[in-house]
Amino acid sequence: MAGGALSPALLAAAAAASSSAHAQSAAQSPARTAAATGAAGRPVVLGMTLEPNGLDPTTGAASAIAEVVLYNVLEPLTKVADDGSATPLLATAWTSSPDQKTWTFQLRPNVRFHNGEPFNAATVRFSFERAAADNSLNKDRRVFANIASIQTPDPLTVMLTLRQPEPDLPALLAQSTAVIVEPRSAATNAQTPVGTGPYRLERWQRGASLSLTAWPDYRDAAAIRVPRVVFRFIGEPAAQVAALLAGDVDCFPRVAAARALSQFKAQPQRFQVITSSSRAKTILAINHQRAPLGDVRVRRAIVMALDRQAIIQASADGFGVPIGSYVTPDTPGYVDCTGINAYNPAAARKLLEEAKAVGLSLTLKLPPVPYARQAGELIVAQLAQVGLKVRIEQVEWAQWLSGVYTNKAYDLTVISHVEPYDFGNLARPGYYWGYQNAEFNALYQRMQSAADPAERLRLFADAQRLVAQDAVAGFLYQPQWITVAKAPLKGVWKRSPLFANDLSRLSW
Repeated sequence: MAGGALSPALLAAAAAASSSAHAQSAAQSPARTAAATGAAGRPVVLGMTLEPNGLDPTTGAASAIAEVVLYNVLEPLTKVADDGSATPLLATAWTSSPDQKTWTFQLRPNVRFHNGEPFNAATVRFSFERAAADNSLNKDRRVFANIASIQTPDPLTVMLTLRQPEPDLPALLAQSTAVIVEPRSAATNAQTPVGTGPYRLERWQRGASLSLTAWPDYRDAAAIRVPRVVFRFIGEPAAQVAALLAGDVDCFPRVAAARALSQFKAQPQRFQVITSSSRAKTILAINHQRAPLGDVRVRRAIVMALDRQAIIQASADGFGVPIGSYVTPDTPGYVDCTGINAYNPAAARKLLEEAKAVGLSLTLKLPPVPYARQAGELIVAQLAQVGLKVRIEQVEWAQWLSGVYTNKAYDLTVISHVEPYDFGNLARPGYYWGYQNAEFNALYQRMQSAADPAERLRLFADAQRLVAQDAVAGFLYQPQWITVAKAPLKGVWKRSPLFANDLSRLSW
């Protein structure tokens, strides 16, 4: 659905299907659930575009995992606030040495996991050592591999000594990959996560919904106002809009409803509409390991063929800000690189001629998220204008994760990287882009080793420019996320620093 309005017939059909599914999910009595948990209020139904492939964010790369479990079931030491800063969670306070290589965290006392086991410094050490292990599947393994030693002088104190300075460590430890896991249950968290959070997994109907119920033994159970939350997985934009209009979904963060916003804004007594910035980067990823995509001239030609503004309109209905490197405008130290390899089809074709790549045939694999499918046809048309023959292949989310992300079986793909602190992926060996540049790696290491903030920002600026010059990917735009919720629902995030749904904030 790259253009035009939503079909009324499609809306009606989606609404009917939505109502049916909602009736099934509401079969369990909210009053009974509230009584069982001791929580006040009534349940909330949240919409999600993608269904997670598992529930352990320390072993799975999909951001949908964090949308369900982060801060709700599994908790890290810190929590990201609306403005992106780190606030206390399982850690009550922290300090760092002047060189930012030694960090001391004071832990919250009297915390237990859902299975009754205690949370303490030993569980933090286990979690971080597990994440740093050679066989770790943690997508942020580099964060934990940077920890040279972990000391636990007492059960409520953890001292981390880093190999390189990391001023963003508290924020990095607020992400889903840094959740603290209970050693005995860690291996089965993908199916039945055991954490310290205010909610526990109640039921997972694969392909339809997942429900969490408030944990009565949570350390601050009285503050939890929603006894039960049901996540409904709705991929089609028309069905998302229909579910909201029918009242079957109470809140849909990051909803694909740009073309229907007028319907919601016209009913302020029923709906609240929130548009927020993000630290996400929507890109046309390029597999450098597939010839001739390893040739920088070919990659630059691909980038120069892309009209970002037109893609933003097609992909996100105008809700996006152009980017020219792997950094968003609201990131400290951001440099505007959109002028590097700017839109220039004539120059793009000339580069392809130099590289003897005119007429090259490529495949564009598109995951099922609306922004990717909506952008695909336009990207193919723009690349065709410079002499590239691109065939679209639509894949499901599990296929994208296994085929594209894990096995690197692709030429091009459209994807949004939503983590706020993932610039280091560009220096990550074996990452699915296949980017290998010794100059960038050395520059990144110098940046990471710089304790002086001004020097670090200078090197960060140089690194952003190099990434743009290397045309590591087609850097498209920073999404502006839309959230639509019922008007009485309180605590909905006004900003989206990362993909998460902090259920402890919600109330009616």
